Amino acid sequence: MRRTGRKNRPCYRINVSDSRFPRDGRLLETLGLYDPIRRDVASQITLDVERAKHWLKVGALPSETVYSIFKRKGVIEPKPYVPRERPGRVKKTKTRAHREAAKAERAVRKTARAKARIQKKKAAAVAAAPAT
Repeated sequence: MRRTGRKNRPCYRINVSDSRFPRDGRLLETLGLYDPIRRDVASQITLDVERAKHWLKVGALPSETVYSIFKRKGVIEPKPYVPRERPGRVKKTKTRAHREAAKAERAVRKTARAKARIQKKKAAAVAAAPAT
């Protein structure tokens, strides 16, 4: 994507370029335009879908933003969701055990304060009620 437009009003050209050139350097072809500020959502993106499919077949790799634009326009099929493998720690460390114990203790104190507050309110309501 090549940024165009003025200050605080970006507009981007969706380009095909060689990876050896910088972002705003030499390019091979312009595929379309992306204007994220435009109010009409339908006219935010103009894209030559056939040329985009051609470049993907040839081996072009889109950036994350261009990939999401291609998904919206139906150029690319979305990747299937694969959750990350995050094993974490199996063994509890001393610090972790201490933190969990402190958290449980805070929860107990919090419920005790809430019960005391409710009992105090009930006692005040009973004392304030006129005797009949």
